[in-house]
Amino acid sequence: MRVLVADGIAPEGLELLRASAEVDVRTGRPAAELREILGEYDALVVRSQTQVTEDLLAAGLPRLKVVGRAGIGVDNIDVEAATRYGVLVVNAPAANTISAAEHTIALMLALARHIPQAHVSLKAGKWERGKFLGVEVRGKTLGVVGLGKIGTEVARRAQALEMHVVAYDPFVTADYAAKLEVRRLPLDELLRVSDFVTVHTPLTPTTEGLIGARELVLLKPTARLVNCARGGLIDEVALLDALRAGRLAGAALDVFAEEPPRSNPLLEHPAVIATPHLGASTEEAQVRVAVDVAEQVLAVLRDQPVRYAVNLPMRAEAAGVLWPYLALAEKLGGLCVQLIEGQLSSVEVSYSGEIAEHDTSPLKAAVIKGLLEPITEEHINIVNAQLVAKSRRLHITEQKRTDGANGHTSMVGVRAEATGGVVEVAGTIVRGEPHILRIGEYWVDVVPQGYALLSRHRDRPGVIGRVGTLLGQHDINISYMQVGRLAPRGQALMVLGIDEPVSDELRQQILGFPDMQYVKLVRF
Repeated sequence: MRVLVADGIAPEGLELLRASAEVDVRTGRPAAELREILGEYDALVVRSQTQVTEDLLAAGLPRLKVVGRAGIGVDNIDVEAATRYGVLVVNAPAANTISAAEHTIALMLALARHIPQAHVSLKAGKWERGKFLGVEVRGKTLGVVGLGKIGTEVARRAQALEMHVVAYDPFVTADYAAKLEVRRLPLDELLRVSDFVTVHTPLTPTTEGLIGARELVLLKPTARLVNCARGGLIDEVALLDALRAGRLAGAALDVFAEEPPRSNPLLEHPAVIATPHLGASTEEAQVRVAVDVAEQVLAVLRDQPVRYAVNLPMRAEAAGVLWPYLALAEKLGGLCVQLIEGQLSSVEVSYSGEIAEHDTSPLKAAVIKGLLEPITEEHINIVNAQLVAKSRRLHITEQKRTDGANGHTSMVGVRAEATGGVVEVAGTIVRGEPHILRIGEYWVDVVPQGYALLSRHRDRPGVIGRVGTLLGQHDINISYMQVGRLAPRGQALMVLGIDEPVSDELRQQILGFPDMQYVKLVRF
């Protein structure tokens, strides 16, 4: 077995590889040189510097079996091309879990006791004991927004500090929360009762600005906010306004919307403590990254199971049929997560037509990925999606029938049950593109791209015109319109494709129109 290491990794990972394989370290080499030699290797190990393009992957065929990414992100790897070429991609998404959780607790304690400010004061020759009166965390309530791997580890450590822990995560079941002895709450209620709030979700279109001006108003004036997850989850302008107005006691930030932050006024506020994205910056995390990826690369080469595969190369006979439906399945899951209300309890994925004759587990995994990726900080892909769902006690079933595709070759449907009701969506592939054909009871035909405004209303003259006129007055361009209705002048669903998002204020204005019952902005 031969392994090419194109970016630097910790010595512990190299030692592990060398114990079982012939290893060549060629760091900092140009792409042309890597293309010339990759065909002589069974595995390629990279970090973020080397760009693993389709051309580079093709140069490694037919010998190349696996690409190992020593880290979490795989933006520098053409995963789609690797899947088509039958090359497995593995990474190390759990290596920084403990480091990030510990850094969160460290920032929370530093925030509670004004440690950075007191340090600077003492170094300046001052002795200001009375100025830095802090608070204990014992007996206080910690609100954890996002109860994935890191959020869970933060909760456990906070409980060891005798804190009361509450959590918001629509995809955490009652069983999982009970096992952790954590009380689940809606986001608004969590913000109202918490003394400290920490966020642990990914940055996606649905979580960007998750803690904004409206949410900050709900916090106690004595509350403190911690973000060691992703910049952009907290509206920095709104946060600064809240701090300046005295509506928040303090904030601890390890991440920023722009990194490195340039002239960010938050860094000048005395109630803000900050670190330069150090959540994963520990010696132990860097070693775990190298060891984790080395173990998985060797497992692939030995034909053993791997823990963190990013892609799932499919059998050639199924790939041609299923491949176009992977994107559709993920978009259906992503649409569901934006439409559900309350706590998710179960999901059913249905397949009709030709695809029902194949192994649909990749499609099921793609649905789960679409559902969970927007609301958890865990790195989810179609390989580990079912394991993540299982760890959260999420009940997912499948239904197959070779007919019932409504005149199409195949259809995929998703039915999600939550405390706020049931959401059903379905779609197919038309000319190689995903199309959403059904939302609830309503039949439409929507290409899931960009933003869309969904409204449910009574089918009356003038309703559609009023919405279009209002959007035009606010310079929001409509790219398409679809209306599904149950009966003339009965209930109807309108889907407006728009080029930019509408504000919550504008959405509320549309909701106030006569005969309008429901308005929702979604992003595909």
